[in-house]
Formats: sequence, C-alpha cells, structure tokens
Amino acid sequence: MLIDKVRKYSDKEKYDFNCSERMLFAASDEYGLNVSEDAMKAMASFGGGMGIESICGAATGAISVIGIIFTKDRAHATPKVRELTIEFMNKFQDKLRTHNCDELKKEYKDEVKGCGHMLDTAAIILDEIIIREKGE
Repeated sequence: MLIDKVRKYSDKEKYDFNCSERMLFAASDEYGLNVSEDAMKAMASFGGGMGIESICGAATGAISVIGIIFTKDRAHATPKVRELTIEFMNKFQDKLRTHNCDELKKEYKDEVKGCGHMLDTAAIILDEIIIREKGE
C-alpha cells in the first residue's frame, strides 16, 4: 500500500524529503513509475505549500502522480486527469477541511511525525483512486 511507502520515506536523516518529494518518491516506489531524477527534482519547489504555505505539498505530490500515471502525451488529450485531480483535491479537503499548508500545519503538524497526517491522508485517497482506475 502507498501509505506504507510514504511512511518508509519519513526518516529525515536517511531521506530528508519535503512532503511533495516524499509523495512522489513513495508512489514511484509503490507503482513502479521509474520517475526520472529531473521529475523528482521538480517536486522540490512544491514543498511547504510552494514555499508560501499555499497548497499542501502532500496534495501537490499526489496530483503529480495522477498526471504521471494517467496522462496520455499532454493534459488536453486526457480530460480524465483533470477529473481525477478534482476528485483527489475535493476528497483531501473533505477529510482535512482545507488543502492550505499553513492551516494544515496549525491543525495537524506533530513534533514527532511532522506532516505525517497530511501525507497519510493523501496516500490513502490517492491509492483508492489509482486502484479503482486501474481496476486492481
């Protein structure tokens, strides 16, 4: 399950990923995505709510996975990606009441687990969508 991989990458001393990187690394591992090093690096700028505590990095990391798995060539050729992204973001907000990094940190960030609650929530929702869509 994706949540197990997300938790695997929580070791700050070993990995030291931001939430967005962690989600993509975990998903690449779980789903065998073989995501390029450049794609992994691209996620660096989405941590901390894109540096301004806007949209949660766990969420942006998760929707990047939707794009990687379901996009055929480009976004406009794959309207399903937009639908799945909206579904993910709505479910994430329904579970946590917001997708704003600053608000989520105030509500859920833990001294020991950091943003683990947001990452776990994102992993559960993303896994459900991917399993359903792939018919597994």
